[in-house]
Amino acid sequence: MTSVAAIAAPPEGLGPQGFLLWDSPRDIAEINFEDGTGSALALSDFAGKMILLNIWATWCGPCREEMPTLDALQAELGGPDFKVVALSIDRKGIDVVNGFYQEVGIEHLVPYIDRTGMASANLRAVGIPTTLLLDRQGKEIGRLVGEAEWDTPEMIEFLTETVYTTKEEAP
Repeated sequence: MTSVAAIAAPPEGLGPQGFLLWDSPRDIAEINFEDGTGSALALSDFAGKMILLNIWATWCGPCREEMPTLDALQAELGGPDFKVVALSIDRKGIDVVNGFYQEVGIEHLVPYIDRTGMASANLRAVGIPTTLLLDRQGKEIGRLVGEAEWDTPEMIEFLTETVYTTKEEAP
């Protein structure tokens, strides 16, 4: 029988702003989406990089507030080892996302869209925004449900340490 303490025990690590790190990488569903040009993509297209996958929508108030901080995070840490993938589930399409990016001055994030909305269901996102941290093999190593300030010194340090301490896992 499992004790109540075991059920309530947190995962291996707790990062800033409630970011949960799992005790071991978890398999996730493969999801399909499009980039701003309409090219089909899947998460496997980013193999070899750590991915911060943010599921969001332009109609979500907390999502709108955190997008500039994700943009700043991509500007700070984005490169050959790390990428922020901001995946919109707006059913109205990429034009709505592009308009929002222009409105708030998003410069470093590539627009991605899942007009079906299936990504959030397939990834078991209980609400939006939900953000998953994926290792270089595409496995989930942690997640944060809800809005966060992604460009704080604590979050940047946390993600930098996570990205570079897991680098030896690269294929």
